[in-house]
Amino acid sequence: MKKIINVTLILFLTACSSATQFGAGVNITFDPRTIGMQIDDTIMQKNLSARLALADKKYFISIQSEVLDGRIFLSGKVDKPEEKIKITKMAWETNGVRSVKNAITIKGQSNFKSTAKDILITSQLRTALIFNKKTKARNYTLETVNKNVYIFGIAMDEEEKKEVINEANKIYNIKEIIPSIYLATELSRTKL
Repeated sequence: MKKIINVTLILFLTACSSATQFGAGVNITFDPRTIGMQIDDTIMQKNLSARLALADKKYFISIQSEVLDGRIFLSGKVDKPEEKIKITKMAWETNGVRSVKNAITIKGQSNFKSTAKDILITSQLRTALIFNKKTKARNYTLETVNKNVYIFGIAMDEEEKKEVINEANKIYNIKEIIPSIYLATELSRTKL
């Protein structure tokens, strides 16, 4: 009985907080997913992280995964192309997966200079989203790999989605913008 009360209290406090945890450390300002959806996504993310760590301990540090409504976003660096394929396959084998976006790079394909430029691009976009009153910057995971910007997150409406992409387009020296921005209304269980 005590465990049930504790679990209920934790769920209640999580539901009442204005910012909740998403995936592996991204805070969501307003998360339109139900508590059940958030728990499902967290379980998927932890399951994948554990399987990656069991496959090779170095993946625990070198690979990051985010899960949103059954959609998995992978980032990080590996030594060989075969590892990237293996990790992608493991992500697709995760129970409940709907899609996999892979931004994993192969070590040696980038140098210090390109990595520094990628960090600058990500920082500029993060700052632009923070200062833009039409966007909720904390709802997005940003990753730049070889000047390609990957945006993963939830937009409350089509206007916010366009605004995020517009901010990315303003940044100098970007090759391509690869958005995986889902509208709150597109989340699978909100359509039921």
